[in-house]
Amino acid sequence: SWDAGAAVSALRALVDDGSVEVPVYDIGASAVTGRHTLVARPHDYVLAEGLFAGRLVASLEGEGLLADALCVRQNRTLTALRRFVRDLSERRKPPHILVRRGLTLWRDEPAVVARARSDGARCVHPREAEVELGALLGAGAPS
Repeated sequence: SWDAGAAVSALRALVDDGSVEVPVYDIGASAVTGRHTLVARPHDYVLAEGLFAGRLVASLEGEGLLADALCVRQNRTLTALRRFVRDLSERRKPPHILVRRGLTLWRDEPAVVARARSDGARCVHPREAEVELGALLGAGAPS
């Protein structure tokens, strides 16, 4: 299960120490299957993404670790189709489970987006996110 406190601690360690050991999660097995060392240089930005990322906004802001919080969204049917094709091609779960899970995620997306917004994320289209992140990375480049 996901642990918000551990996620914030890992990001803090990555920023402070330049590396952190993180779990490797196998979606097909629904389990942690190993560990991996993540490395960041002093001027790197770390992009935390995923279903639970929005729940870290307040904690990361409090730690001084948050540059921005975006909820990247577009047509939810397109998102569901892309997710299904990806998960099917990667054999993440049996097809019938992917269909059932995909329909659940499609149905729940408005609530997920509302939660991200209430957690402090700004909702943007993928093109807007690309422009904003590009500007952020350009502004943060070492001289």
